[in-house]
Amino acid sequence: MSTPFAKLPVWVEYGLVPLINLAVAFIVAGLVVLLVGENPFEAAYHLINGAFGRGEYIGFTLYYATTFIFTGLAVAVAFHCGLFNIGGEGQAYVGGIGVALACLWLDQTMPWYVVFPIAIVGSAFFGALWAFLPGWLQAKRGSHIVITTIMFNFIASSLMVYLLTRVLKPLGSMAPQTRTFAEGGQLPKLDWLLSIFGLNIGTAPFNISFLLALAAAFAVWVLIWRTKLGYEMRTMGHSPSAARYAGIRESRITVIAMMLSGGLAGMMALNPIMGEQFRMQLDFVQGAGFVGIAVALMGRSHPGGIIPAAVLFGVLYQGGAEIAFEMPSISRDMIVIIQGLVILFAGALENMFRPAITRAFAMRGQRAAAVVQTKGA
Repeated sequence: MSTPFAKLPVWVEYGLVPLINLAVAFIVAGLVVLLVGENPFEAAYHLINGAFGRGEYIGFTLYYATTFIFTGLAVAVAFHCGLFNIGGEGQAYVGGIGVALACLWLDQTMPWYVVFPIAIVGSAFFGALWAFLPGWLQAKRGSHIVITTIMFNFIASSLMVYLLTRVLKPLGSMAPQTRTFAEGGQLPKLDWLLSIFGLNIGTAPFNISFLLALAAAFAVWVLIWRTKLGYEMRTMGHSPSAARYAGIRESRITVIAMMLSGGLAGMMALNPIMGEQFRMQLDFVQGAGFVGIAVALMGRSHPGGIIPAAVLFGVLYQGGAEIAFEMPSISRDMIVIIQGLVILFAGALENMFRPAITRAFAMRGQRAAAVVQTKGA
């Protein structure tokens, strides 16, 4: 095995390497800001202040992070099985149908704590159902999972347009959206959580689905590292031939992994639909499925890394809006460039600095061994 992929200590693999990639990404982003004639330190101040400067800003940051935790976990589960599920966007769209149907059915007769579990099941079921066919095509027909999931994103988008303009739209309404849910279809805010620290979330839609996202992260950790199914998935991801030799049914694990991934992506819909908009609108996903790929890459497909990576992208979304407001010469497109740089260094170029880090730790180990031998002599 080549040096760049040599074994590193856990704190280096999941801590130091991502931090170095992130630091380089922000340095390059600072140079971009400098090129447009603005002060990169001022932009960094507005980024941090816009994300954490007030309780309301923190609430928005954690609201975005909640969405990205779900989509990051969805991508990570597929990664562990050697699958690149790029269809989180479409799976989240279809998962939203399950949420909307539960709310439209029960919101006027049941309290939120009855509707919420049904919406969870509905979102996970519809998301898993949408991921089932690409998984089956990969397992049974050899269709590449990237191609099929991309195509299913477009199909889901068209399906959403049809449903919101022909089926679920209230009579007399011109907007492509469902009716506003009654109180039973609205999730309570987590204002009490931040009030412990003396913070007021104001109008931020930070809601109870954040706790569900944390529970989902723990459940994924248990699944991947503490169950037989997770072991089979990781074996498939490391070596399909070894998995076949061990008697693991490749097609079964592929379909199950894709359905689990799709279910997690579908649960993302709970946050914007029940937690913020209180209706299903046409573009409620807003690219979160693709951001989840970067979150999973940066978090090394581990729930313990995905959560802080999701918070980071929440900072970029919320703090980026503050930069665009306070520094008009830095447009929203510039913020997207900064986000793209983070994705580039955290994802595509994640191994850029690994050879140097590996060599440094190898030399350190050799020196320590030499010292031990000298003392022994």
